[in-house]
Amino acid sequence: MNPQPLPDRWIEGAAWLAQAMDLNARLLRLVGMDAERYRASSFLDDRMMKPGMDVRLCDLDAVMADAHALTRDDAGWIFHIGHTGSTLVSRLLGEVDGILAIREPRSLRDLGAVSDSERDAVALTLRRLMARTFAPGQAALVKASSFVSEWAPLLMGPDARALFVFASLPNYIAGILAGENSVIELRALHDDRQRRLRGRGVILDGFDRSDAHRSAAAWACEMSSLEAAAAARPDAAVMWLDFDAMLADMVPALERCAQHLGMAANQERIAAIVDGPLMRRYSKSLEYDYSPSLRAELLAEATRDHRGDIERAVSALHAVAADAPLIARALGRVQGRG
Repeated sequence: MNPQPLPDRWIEGAAWLAQAMDLNARLLRLVGMDAERYRASSFLDDRMMKPGMDVRLCDLDAVMADAHALTRDDAGWIFHIGHTGSTLVSRLLGEVDGILAIREPRSLRDLGAVSDSERDAVALTLRRLMARTFAPGQAALVKASSFVSEWAPLLMGPDARALFVFASLPNYIAGILAGENSVIELRALHDDRQRRLRGRGVILDGFDRSDAHRSAAAWACEMSSLEAAAAARPDAAVMWLDFDAMLADMVPALERCAQHLGMAANQERIAAIVDGPLMRRYSKSLEYDYSPSLRAELLAEATRDHRGDIERAVSALHAVAADAPLIARALGRVQGRG
């Protein structure tokens, strides 16, 4: 397929999202966006594609050449372990004046298909493109898919500010077991997560004996990815967020997040955001009711129904941590020692 011409002045703002890449064809898909489409989109992967959208398939090397001229590299980032409220955090912060929230563009996931020799250059292109906004005083806040944390050190710009969102190990396991779809996803991703863990020198033998054990392995994989990213980028300003602790006192927690990202948001504005409809809807699909109290009920029910399996999985992971420093560091963090 022949590439289409790049839009005129396309790098000057956020109106053209670098949405996806095809490395074999050397193409990058640009999608026309406005502020409301960014605000409404839970995911900017292929689920966003609708008939009639303004789409261009452009030469990747031409995109990289244009992006080389960009000097802005100040996007904030949300990295997370999955199923821990990161979409809600992104939505709430997206209501703060001066923040453009960008959720899970597929192009960041496509970094996994980039060769090792080219990944640094492509990541630099993406992080500069993600930093574009609609106004000079605005800042982009990009939420990546959970497994994109593998490339977080490359995506965070110099002196980057980032939020790392997680849940405690027992709550994470209970949250996975509480949902039929999350269990299906858990099983589908298990082998790949084991591979990623082996790449960090962590072997989890026997962690496929139950869904609770698979959930513990998933937590270990995604948390160790965040721990490795933080260690690789000590210059980055990282705020670690335990989502359930955040829910318990949301207004000051959200205010601290905005301040960490360099945005001035007064408490009255933050309180209005927290009191608004987003806290009562399922953040991935706003047509469904969902609330902190419902989350707490579901976690309590799953913990009660699977208590034995959860306790055995937690104990097994603590045993592994004796020979796995990244896992030990993650467990220590959620226990208040990190």
